[in-house]
Amino acid sequence: MEIGIDKIGFYAPHMYLDMNKLAVERNVEPEKFTIGIGQEKMAIAPITQDSVTLAANAALNILDEEDKEKIDFVLFGTETGIDHSKSGAVYVHRLLGINPNARAVEVKQACYGATAAIQMAKGHIALNPESKVLVLGSDIARYGLKTGGEATQGAGAVAMVISAEPRVMRFEGPSAFYSDDIMDFWRPVYSDKAMVDGKFSNEQYISFFTKVWKQYKEKAGLSLEDFEAICFHLPYTKMGKKALRAVIEEASQSVQERLMDNYQVSTEYNRNVGNIYTGSLYLSLLSLLEEKEDLADGSLIGLFSYGSGAVGEFFAGRLQPNYRDHLFTEKHDELFGTRKEISVEEYENMFEETLPSDGSSIELDIDADPAPICLSGIKEHSRQYVNKQRDVSTLSGGDSR
Repeated sequence: MEIGIDKIGFYAPHMYLDMNKLAVERNVEPEKFTIGIGQEKMAIAPITQDSVTLAANAALNILDEEDKEKIDFVLFGTETGIDHSKSGAVYVHRLLGINPNARAVEVKQACYGATAAIQMAKGHIALNPESKVLVLGSDIARYGLKTGGEATQGAGAVAMVISAEPRVMRFEGPSAFYSDDIMDFWRPVYSDKAMVDGKFSNEQYISFFTKVWKQYKEKAGLSLEDFEAICFHLPYTKMGKKALRAVIEEASQSVQERLMDNYQVSTEYNRNVGNIYTGSLYLSLLSLLEEKEDLADGSLIGLFSYGSGAVGEFFAGRLQPNYRDHLFTEKHDELFGTRKEISVEEYENMFEETLPSDGSSIELDIDADPAPICLSGIKEHSRQYVNKQRDVSTLSGGDSR
């Protein structure tokens, strides 16, 4: 049975910050951001967007009524969840009107969460071939103003429908994975900002990639020559390039050039959105699929997932016949084309605007947010979500009125 990605889409907030302008404001040479780490724009989430709404908006763009009926498992990968108990998947399940006879679960292991969800989805589909699984990777990356990690922030979500007989990509061959208990990046439960040992994290990312790549070659009997491209988890777009360089000399000159050229294409979306944690690898994949017009059916694509703390995995997928007919490129082009640039001052004010942490109620202005699904406030400790397309009035967390 072939199992893989039947649909894939993403959503990013409607505002962005130009990294050149942030660099000037921070008294940094702009090239440090645009070339050194490879970032052009940073998506900025208004207070009316959180990991739940970003995920729901990403899925809303790709699901039809048949999907909603056949989906019986919603898996939500995130490291910026909004509740210590209730999963983000449950909120998304209700906001989208998915079949009630479904499981809904949140998966956490830093940026690896969506990949773990995909592996769980594969097992579910193998046992239930008629089912579909909605996998979500949604996050808002926050390190703090004027911190070392500020330039690698971002916000967005990727949604994927995993099914049998997929139309975009089928997963192929074994996976190689590796775990180790390290402290390269983490976010304690009392903090809304991440903590990171940047140099150590970069070193571990490359180390994990070389370990799982070596293991994968032995398991699959494949080499770099067999891959048309390799997509990476991208906390910033230069990170994957550093890892690829660690193994690239295994290949001929022509293969090296092909992999590096295709790597550059795969970074286009990420360099204009920023770090979206669990969704970053799959945003990279989407960029490759939608931006490289001559990417042939049947191409084998490598995928490296890394979640700090740490878990790494390398696996692969093969593009299906006429896969391009099942992408949502026009919607994504429209999303990028309608975004609004904000100033550094506006960004700083928005960053400091946070939801109450003392149980207070609040009403938010969702009219200023063009997203179909928004956070409209907090009432009695419960986040209120609205799906504008269904003309639903403000709802309490799990209420289905």
